[in-house]
Amino acid sequence: MVERDPLERWANQSRDLYDVATWEPRTALDRLASKLYRWGIVGVRWGTVLIALLITVVILYASFRDLRTASVPVIGVLTVVSALPAFALVAYVYVTDVTASEPIDLVASTFVLSVLFSGLAGLINAPFSTILAGPIGTIVMYYLIVGPVEEFVKLLAVWLFAYRQPSFNAVIDGAVYGAVAGLGFATIENALYIGVDFGGIPSSTVLQTITAGSDITATRALAGPGHVIYSAFSGYYLGLARFNPEDAGPIIVKGLLIAAFIHATYNTLSGVFIGAVSAAFPTVPSLIPFFGFVLVYLGFFGYLLFRKLDRYRRLYAELSGASGDEPSLTVDRTEFDE
Repeated sequence: MVERDPLERWANQSRDLYDVATWEPRTALDRLASKLYRWGIVGVRWGTVLIALLITVVILYASFRDLRTASVPVIGVLTVVSALPAFALVAYVYVTDVTASEPIDLVASTFVLSVLFSGLAGLINAPFSTILAGPIGTIVMYYLIVGPVEEFVKLLAVWLFAYRQPSFNAVIDGAVYGAVAGLGFATIENALYIGVDFGGIPSSTVLQTITAGSDITATRALAGPGHVIYSAFSGYYLGLARFNPEDAGPIIVKGLLIAAFIHATYNTLSGVFIGAVSAAFPTVPSLIPFFGFVLVYLGFFGYLLFRKLDRYRRLYAELSGASGDEPSLTVDRTEFDE
C-alpha cells in the first residue's frame, strides 16, 4: 500500500491538497512535465534498443567479415538446427501457460530484443576475459560477470516491452517470456560460435563445410536449452514481482541470483568434467562426455523448472474450478510499469 502524507490522511479527501500533499496534472506546466517524463522514458527504452542494435551489428561484422560468401547460408542453416532443442523447450513452456496464449508479436519482440541485448553482454564480458585469466580467474568471471550479466540482459529483454503489456497478466507469463529471451540469446550465441569456428575451416564445398561444422553445431545444440532454463527461472520471478509490488526488487534479485548461479555452475562444471574425462580417456571424443554432462545437469534443473510450472498449473486448475470460473488476473500498475 502506498503511504500517504499526514495531511492527506487527516483531511480524508475533504480538502484540496493539490501541490501541497497530493498532485495530479492540472495546469499546462503539469501536463508538459508529464509529457516530458513519458517521452524521456520512451527515449531511454528505444535509445537502449538502438545502442544494442549498433553493438550487435559491429560484433556480427567483426565475427563474419572474413567468411566466404558461400558459407553464410550454411551457417544460417546450422544455426537454426542448433537452436531446435532450445526451441522445443520454449514450445513446452509456452503450452504450459494455462492462463492464456501469449500474443505472437510480444513473443517475437522479446526474441529480437534478446538477440540485440546479447551484444551488450558480449561488450561487458570481453574486457574481463583478459583481466580474469587462469583457472581461478575464469571461475570468478563465470560467477561474478558472465552469469549475472547474461541473465540480466535476457531479463531486460522481457522487462523492456512484454512486461508492460496488459497480456502479461499472470506470474507464469514471466517464465514464458523468459524462456523466449533465452532462445533469442542462445540463437545469436550459436551463430557467433559457428561463424567463428567456420573461419578456420579450409573446406571449399558445401558438403565439406557442413561436415566440418557438425561438431560445433551439435555442441551448441546441447548448450542452447540451458539459456532457456536459466532465464525461464528468472522470468518466473519477474512475473512474481509484478504481482507483489511491495517486494518487487528483492524478488527480481532472487530470480537473477538463481539463474546466474545455475548458469555459472554449468560453465564451470562442464569444463572441469570434460577435461577430466579427456585426460582419463584421450581417445574418447569430447562431445560424448559433454552430452552426458548436459543430460544430467540440465535435466536436473529442467525438472525443477517443470515442477515449478506444474505446481502453478495444478493450483490454477484447482482454484479456477473451485470458484466456478477463471480467477481475476488483473494487476495494479507499479513503478516498474512506467
